[in-house]
Amino acid sequence: MSFYDEKILPHVIHLACETKPVLKQREKVVPQAEGRILEVGMGSGINIAYYNPDKVEKVWGLEPSHGMRDKAAERVAAAPFDLEWLDLPGEEIPLDDNSMDTVVLTYTLCTIPGWLAAVQQMKRVLKPGGKLLFSEHGEAPDENVRKWQNRINPYWGKIAGGCHINRNIPKLLKEGGFDIKQLDTMYVPSTPKIAGFTYWGYAE
Repeated sequence: MSFYDEKILPHVIHLACETKPVLKQREKVVPQAEGRILEVGMGSGINIAYYNPDKVEKVWGLEPSHGMRDKAAERVAAAPFDLEWLDLPGEEIPLDDNSMDTVVLTYTLCTIPGWLAAVQQMKRVLKPGGKLLFSEHGEAPDENVRKWQNRINPYWGKIAGGCHINRNIPKLLKEGGFDIKQLDTMYVPSTPKIAGFTYWGYAE
């Protein structure tokens, strides 16, 4: 990876993912996680503070970026539960079939190049009856906002680590084999509309 990707981008992503509106979204979904948990795209470990340690058996944090894992080191060391890094991309989850009770996906699906393979991998490792908890930004419902998303998206990704601002998250999850059981949406406050339309809920 380039110097920008390893040394600068982790700080940019961390700041973007730790705004108050985004933290509020994390607070809505992460505490629901229980048992054996896979977090896809753990990044700088922001979600660690939102897990309920009484409900956690162990967390596996999938994060391919060395720079992001370095930034998470302090949070990981202080985690009140067992946490293990997996340093592979989302398309290559090195866990057994039907081995996870919960998969946590927050502001990650927008950046995974091979999103279909990644979602299928999440489905593969999740136990029958287990939950995929998600909060992701993506394609807006308003035509004018979508037009700007589509115009800006090719340039946005170049400075934001491959982030796509126009992915239809429910569609991607369904195509990967998930059945969405609960879905809420809104433009998160204090965020530009092109990057602020958020989907959250859970799927099985």
